Amino acid sequence: MAETTFTLWRQRLGYGIADLSCNLVWQMISLYLMFFYTDVMGLPAYYVGLMFLVTRLVDGVADVLMGLVIDNTATRWGRCRPYLLIGAIPFGLLCILAFYVPDFGTTGKLLYAFVTYLCLSFLYTLVNIPFCAMLPFLTNDSRERTTLSAVRILLGSLGATIVAVATLPLVGMLGKGNQQQGFLYTAVIFGVLAAFFLLVSFRNVEEKITLTQERMTLKRAWVSLRANRPWFVFAINIFLMWGAFFFQTGALVYFFHYYVGNNDLTAIVAGISTFVPLLGTLTVPLLARRMKKRHVYLVASAVNLLGMGIMMVSGAHVLGLIVGAVILSLGAGQRTAIYFSMQADPVDYGVWKTGINTAGILTSINGFLGKVAMAGAGAITGVLLSSSGYIANHTQSDSALLAIKACYLYIPALLILASMLWMGRFYRLDDQYEQIRADLDAGRGASPAPAPTAGESPAM
Repeated sequence: MAETTFTLWRQRLGYGIADLSCNLVWQMISLYLMFFYTDVMGLPAYYVGLMFLVTRLVDGVADVLMGLVIDNTATRWGRCRPYLLIGAIPFGLLCILAFYVPDFGTTGKLLYAFVTYLCLSFLYTLVNIPFCAMLPFLTNDSRERTTLSAVRILLGSLGATIVAVATLPLVGMLGKGNQQQGFLYTAVIFGVLAAFFLLVSFRNVEEKITLTQERMTLKRAWVSLRANRPWFVFAINIFLMWGAFFFQTGALVYFFHYYVGNNDLTAIVAGISTFVPLLGTLTVPLLARRMKKRHVYLVASAVNLLGMGIMMVSGAHVLGLIVGAVILSLGAGQRTAIYFSMQADPVDYGVWKTGINTAGILTSINGFLGKVAMAGAGAITGVLLSSSGYIANHTQSDSALLAIKACYLYIPALLILASMLWMGRFYRLDDQYEQIRADLDAGRGASPAPAPTAGESPAM
């Protein structure tokens, strides 16, 4: 039993530490990259927003291709695990390069920022899509998937918390008044750690569920996805849920720096937004045993929305903002943890319905949709800031302050409300999942779709 427990927790921690790695870089991008581009590198907000949009859309195509690659991968290490090893060191290196300010003019800096950001996004895809797609291959047990997801969120949130709390102090300490130098040295620390933790994850996870099937093609993937209504409902919600998240993370520094006018509070709330979700995540396995996953999602979203409401009415009042941030973050942690557990279930539905396992392509499309949401949030934020008269490192006009508050609170609140209405009305996989899982375990799922014909080339 001791060995079994050790093996379980080695797998759980090994899986979760990959998300810690990803979040060291992701949080740097989400919280500080736009601010770094506008206020440190000196790039116009409009063009930064446009660059975010183009980069994410291009990168999204790479997500889909990566999904096809995963579904056609067969190694002694599994389908997903090898890519953690391949991408680890380049991923850390691109994190460093993204926060370097070259001695170019504005056009040259824009080009450099675009190339490094695009390459970093590609490397993030190379490690994160396989990591996310790995869950269905680790276990068939729905409760263990929830536990794995919870551990993932715990360690991922730890990584995000480290970045949120430590970045600005590190920038100040290492830069000694030079923000360019400070951000670069800070990126070196997080980039090296990110590469190391990916290697640790590769060493400690094992894909225990092995599948044999025909090579995946776009045609076969489409056959499965077209019949997967639960995934379609889940996919639409990605725009709503992650759109809200990316609006908030992208606007956080602007909100507390300019609207509230309290730089110390920036690091405090950033820390709250990444640490408190850990507490929310801890409650999810318990909640999932007592209610359906979609109900956990709705409760978590309601808590998140309540926190936003408190912050809306608090103005620049520090205590109200902190209380609201705590409640907001508690709900966000719960919602994210159950989201990642729910993400694996439509894969099983697709196998049950069509006999085709599309774990890789499904996960990659989910990632693509998330990046579209991120791109849209970044682009809209850039447009709103520019059109409202935002000027970096200056006192902002009332219209600019309103735009900042809208990006941080008003728009995310509307998106979360829409998400609750959508999932509450249309997501029903919970009602039949136990029977689906029982059928699959008993070999009663659909037979695999016909193999590709002789003239059909695999989509790679």
